[in-house]
Amino acid sequence: MSKMPKRRQVVTWDNAAGGGPLAPGRPSSRLHDLLSEKLATEIISGHRLPGDVLPTELDMSISLGISRTAVREAMRILTSKGLIEPRPKRGTCVTEKSSWNLLDPDVIGWMFSSEPDDRLVRNLFELRLIIEPAAAALAAVRRKASHLTAMFRALEIMDRDTLLTETGQQADKDFHAALLAAADNDQLTSLNASIGVSVALSTRYKIEHDVLGLDPVAAHRAVYDAIAHGDAAEARWCMESLIRHAQKDIVKRRDAES
Repeated sequence: MSKMPKRRQVVTWDNAAGGGPLAPGRPSSRLHDLLSEKLATEIISGHRLPGDVLPTELDMSISLGISRTAVREAMRILTSKGLIEPRPKRGTCVTEKSSWNLLDPDVIGWMFSSEPDDRLVRNLFELRLIIEPAAAALAAVRRKASHLTAMFRALEIMDRDTLLTETGQQADKDFHAALLAAADNDQLTSLNASIGVSVALSTRYKIEHDVLGLDPVAAHRAVYDAIAHGDAAEARWCMESLIRHAQKDIVKRRDAES
C-alpha cells in the first residue's frame, strides 16, 4: 500500500493578511519593494509562521496583479535577508527567526512598522550600549579634523531644526555615522546602517509618543566636546549616558501605559 503524500502547509493570501492587487497604478520598478515589505511584515508579525510555504511565483503574480519578475525580485530580497528560503520538493518556506538578518536596516525597519515589542526595543538599546560608547572612546583618540567638522555640522542642524523635523533627524543619523567613522575601525563602520536606522526609529518612536525627554542636542554636544578634547573616558561615559537617557524615556512611557 503506497504512503499518502504529505500535505504541504501553503499559506495563501486569503488565510494570511489579505490579498488582492498590490498597489494598482504603482510603477512596476517599485512593486517588488512593496511585495517584499508586505511579505516581511506578515512574517515578522506571525501571520506567516516558520515552515509555512509561500504561494508560487505564478500564484502571487496572478493574485496580486504584478509581473513574475517583480515577484522573483521580492523573493530574492527576502531570501538575502534570511526571512525565507527555497527548499527542495516543498517550495519557498518561511524561516526561523534565528535565521533572519536582524542587523539589516530593512529588517529593523519592518520590525518597527507596527508597535515594536519590549524585547525589540530592549535589544536595540543593548546593541547601541555595547557598540557606541566603545566607538566614542576610540573616536576620541583617532578622530581627524574632517570627522569633527561633520559632527559639528550635524549638531548645528540638530540645534537649528530640532529632532522634530526630517532634517534634524537626518543630522542625528549623520552625527552617529561620523562618530563611527572617527573610530577608524572598518568593522565598526560597517555597522553604521544598522546603528543609524536604530537611532532614527527610536527617535521617531519617541516623537510619536511625546517622550523625547531631555534636550538630546545638549547630550550629543557633550559627546562631541569629549571627542574633540581627546578624552576617551569622558566620551565613553557621555555616549553611554545619552543612550541610557533615551532608553529611560521609552521605558517610562511604557510603564505609564501598563
